[in-house]
Amino acid sequence: MRKTIITALLLGAAVLPAEAQAQQATINQTIAGTRLDVTATGEVSRVPDVAIISAGVVSRSATASAALQDSAERMQRVLSALKRAGVADRDVQTSNVSLNPEYRYQDNQSPQLVGYTASNSVSIRFRDIRNSGKILDALVAQGANQINGPSLIVDKPEAALDEARTKAVAIGRARADLYARSLGMRIVRVVAVNESSGYYAPPPPAPPVAMMARGERDSSPVQPGEQKIQVNLAMTFELQ
Repeated sequence: MRKTIITALLLGAAVLPAEAQAQQATINQTIAGTRLDVTATGEVSRVPDVAIISAGVVSRSATASAALQDSAERMQRVLSALKRAGVADRDVQTSNVSLNPEYRYQDNQSPQLVGYTASNSVSIRFRDIRNSGKILDALVAQGANQINGPSLIVDKPEAALDEARTKAVAIGRARADLYARSLGMRIVRVVAVNESSGYYAPPPPAPPVAMMARGERDSSPVQPGEQKIQVNLAMTFELQ
């Protein structure tokens, strides 16, 4: 009976894909020497080159159709202003369209319908951050009465991430060397490397709407500043 069980287990292992068997071999590998786990962070700074801002219109009217029509007309003027400013169609995306009834509430009375609120908003990617303030001011002039943002990002962060990875590996290796020397040992090999990455941006500037209230003659400033890009590594070494 025992021989039968062993034979079945061997047959089961034989039908596993080669990739799965390789993964099992990796998971079950042993460390002959001393195991050392270290963490390391590689960090680089980049100037954001894209600002994402939400712009919308809100219309109120006694009827739903009138509220929707006014909202649509305002948004069409906003979209036309974006096109005149050179913003590509691919950088403008509708993010919300809604219609909601408005009620008046009074004590001991049923809610009374007083009108409707229609809203329409778009998400805009500005690739010329320093001139985005002027475009926002133009949108307000064309009927946009809701603006939120900006969210500043690096459009293509791959090269910056690779630079951060290289720094993280060097820091992790140097840290492991320090521990090994302190213990009178040496690094034999790297056993495992696990990565996590993320963006850490500075606090955004004041919302454009607040800045526009300070003076109609000045365009709303949007300063890109710098954004930190980090890669965090967990590294495992074998020491002897």
